[in-house]
Amino acid sequence: MEMVLSGADAAPAAAFALEHVSKRYGSVVALDDISLSMAKGSTTALIGSSGSGKSTVLRLLLGLDWPDQGVIKAEGRALERPHVLALRQRVGYVIQEGGLFPHLTALGNLALQPRYLGWSAARIHERAEALAELTHLPPGVLERYPAELSGGQRQRVALMRGLMLNPDALLLDEPLGALDPIVRHELQDQLKLIFDQLGKTVIVVTHDLAEAAWFAERLILLREGKVMQDGRIDDLRDRPADPFVRRFVASQRRLPEPAA
Repeated sequence: MEMVLSGADAAPAAAFALEHVSKRYGSVVALDDISLSMAKGSTTALIGSSGSGKSTVLRLLLGLDWPDQGVIKAEGRALERPHVLALRQRVGYVIQEGGLFPHLTALGNLALQPRYLGWSAARIHERAEALAELTHLPPGVLERYPAELSGGQRQRVALMRGLMLNPDALLLDEPLGALDPIVRHELQDQLKLIFDQLGKTVIVVTHDLAEAAWFAERLILLREGKVMQDGRIDDLRDRPADPFVRRFVASQRRLPEPAA
């Protein structure tokens, strides 16, 4: 992604920005005049209850939806419809349960975009093998169909698909939400390592506060399309900006204390 500078001493443009963005779906307000900026190479977690606008932010950043008001920017440039396809080739997108095509093998799913861009079969296979090693995908899984994979394996393949073109940024929408606790914990550890190793701009959506704090130093809590608080986990826990923030933090289920 190209760096855009407005002057000799200007800082590099943010990877993504939303400027006074609003979005409605019929009578439902998904986002209400929000402004956010995500720095290059940073990991940001969007948290909040269902319907708070988290997924809408990702869809707007990818050009899957368009704001009713405001501007979406990538690398300091306003996103325009003719540029959407080129942007999607530079941004990986991972959704809950993977979204894999059931009639294609894992490798077939990984090959879709590279094949469209003219990659050779050898290059596709080499990249897939490298990502399988990165994500700890067992040998032989690439030749299986999604229905033959476990939930954790499907999610690993979905992550590999998001990384296949070596994108500058990675957007993840509840990537671990459908997994059982043991697999989810294992993948949380692996994803954290991958984020740290690759140094890409990462935006992850989750409703789980502990998961958000594990992945990212910056947490953005949304409610009904508005930003309620933007900061670290300590800020939300110790310095809540609003009674809702306090309730949201307190609502996170903890294990009971051991009996005396």
